[in-house]
Amino acid sequence: MKNITAFIVLLFLSNVGFAQSGPKIKILQAENTVDYGKVYKSSDNGVRSFTFTNNGDAPLNINGIQSTASCTILYKPSQAIAPGKSDRIDIKYNMVPGPIRKTITLETNAVNYEEGRVPLKIKGEILTN
Repeated sequence: MKNITAFIVLLFLSNVGFAQSGPKIKILQAENTVDYGKVYKSSDNGVRSFTFTNNGDAPLNINGIQSTASCTILYKPSQAIAPGKSDRIDIKYNMVPGPIRKTITLETNAVNYEEGRVPLKIKGEILTN
């Protein structure tokens, strides 16, 4: 009987932990990744967008973005994103020939990522003409 009671208490506590309220970010690209594929440097400007939705119950803030030297952030929301609303982060890769494997980190108040840090990945390959 003690084991059943302990199990029920543990189950209840785990449900409370997963039922967090607050802003929740959902990145609409699969695995938070933008895939450039194989593109030619001369025919691609390197601009891509990460789109996301706040599927939480509080405003979502993008407090900062950590980027690598080869990526430029062209646009990020300056205002909080209301629950149920969507927005985007626009990036520009500098199109250096070779493979792309980069991670950009969003600093947010989202409760569904550890410390609100959301990794965004870009991959692909830039070809010379």
